[in-house]
Amino acid sequence: MEKSLLSLAESKALRGIAILGIMLHNYCHFLGFAVKENEYTFNVDKPNMLLDRLMAADQNLFVHILSFFGHYGVPVFLFISGFGLVAKYERKTEERVRALPFTAYHYLKLLRLMFLGYVAFAVVSYLHPHGYHGYTFGRVAAQLLMYINILPDPDHIIKPGPYWFFGLMLQLYIVYRLLIYRRKSACVVALIAVCWLAQAVFTPAADPGGEILNRIRYNFIGGMLPFGAGVLYARYGRSLPQWAYAGIAVVSAVVVLAGSFNFQAWLWVPLFIVTGAVATVKLIPEKALAPCVWFGAISSALFVVHPITREIIIKMSYRGHVYTGIIVYVVASILLAWLFKLAFRYIPKPRLRL
Repeated sequence: MEKSLLSLAESKALRGIAILGIMLHNYCHFLGFAVKENEYTFNVDKPNMLLDRLMAADQNLFVHILSFFGHYGVPVFLFISGFGLVAKYERKTEERVRALPFTAYHYLKLLRLMFLGYVAFAVVSYLHPHGYHGYTFGRVAAQLLMYINILPDPDHIIKPGPYWFFGLMLQLYIVYRLLIYRRKSACVVALIAVCWLAQAVFTPAADPGGEILNRIRYNFIGGMLPFGAGVLYARYGRSLPQWAYAGIAVVSAVVVLAGSFNFQAWLWVPLFIVTGAVATVKLIPEKALAPCVWFGAISSALFVVHPITREIIIKMSYRGHVYTGIIVYVVASILLAWLFKLAFRYIPKPRLRL
């Protein structure tokens, strides 16, 4: 079932698309002129600014689009993670996996991936005259133990910023094992509904500045919708004809764009990002997916290294060479990712003890 729903090549292609979106977003949104995203909080002025840029397109349109939409690579990763957990633990393993070994195994997998990048980014920051120098013992411990997401002011204490994803994933692994693993799908639906309600009440009027919503969305509550969708897709999904995927892709694109202008609709946009991404991958011939599949194969290493290369190379774009900086950044990230993949070979892989 899971092979027909999402082949290995399609899964890698989705990862490739997701990491490219995240990488380019995390570069472009640091450029002062770029339209900023609604990721953790909602401000209707931001999509209105994007609409203005779309109506008066110039050479920076690509930057605006990536800055605003690129962060939606995260829901795609969460969807694939939920899908993969069901395929691995609910269909291929007869013996029940105990909660503590499951959590320890996935924590060590995340730590193995994160550690080298975290150290490298800290070194680059200390060498950079304007880099982040706030690595207190408490913050380092919180990042390595992956509970930093729940601390106050996550915007300014999680450095590099994209590493909030490690704490988010650990939370979702725990939620999966305790509340979803081999339980009825009604539990997944209930979790999605509760997490949606936990965000829906903090409208811009009820939460000026979005401080509460910001804290909430740094944690599993903000990621439960695409993650749960991956679980449900793995359990109940069906292959569809090409015309159906084409319709889903078009409808998803319309909903994503229109939903970006309304707070309550915006909360559901990640679901349509996922449906649109899956439908698009299904529509593209496998040979044409090859570049995305290739990026997907190194997506984990790219995620780890891209904040390091961004810290070094973004000065080029600050000085006016916007697209030259982006190209150099992508190439440098690929090269560094391959070096990190070689280094990972010398770090022992954790083993799951049932």
